Amino acid sequence: MPTDHELLAAWASGDEQAGKAVFERHYSSVYRFFRAKGLSEMEDLVQETFLAVVRGHASFRGDASFRAFLFGTARNTLRQHYRRRQRKEGRLDFGSHSAVDLGASPSAVVADKAEKRLLLEGLRRLPIDDQIVLELFLWESLTAKELGAVLELTEAAVRSRLHRAKNRLRVIMEEIGESAEVLESTLADLDGWAKNVRDELEHGAK
Repeated sequence: MPTDHELLAAWASGDEQAGKAVFERHYSSVYRFFRAKGLSEMEDLVQETFLAVVRGHASFRGDASFRAFLFGTARNTLRQHYRRRQRKEGRLDFGSHSAVDLGASPSAVVADKAEKRLLLEGLRRLPIDDQIVLELFLWESLTAKELGAVLELTEAAVRSRLHRAKNRLRVIMEEIGESAEVLESTLADLDGWAKNVRDELEHGAK
């Protein structure tokens, strides 16, 4: 089976079947990345991300994983999208503005458990970069090195960001939680509930 790097090189050389293989292999992850932000334009942003990946293939030298390159491109696409939408609102700070601050649409995710609703809403109230680092850590199992490539940070800075993001998430969920029991249940198995939310967000992916 060809590697992602090999498929990307073939796609950049005009092999449409290689491009289709890359798309099919990673579509659900990129779809989930944008759906988690409550964006109505997520299908357009998924397409935009894959086009940016093939156009920027020359900058992918293989020192980080392909998935780190892919999610780094998705992050840039997301930031450009927000900047286009907020052009008249002044400078955006992705270390302080959340998806909710930036107009996340009401969740189309019909979560059957209060823990899933609480976690998803908590994630969307985090600053965008904190939301990204937590989601990629919890859902995609990216390493500190890969997260560093996505966020343009050192591994030490990534670990600090993860610690801060988890603490912020707890505070937010304490503020918006339906009950102490739901909060305790969510925090007691954060990885498990994160996987449940991940699976929920994937529903509807083509």
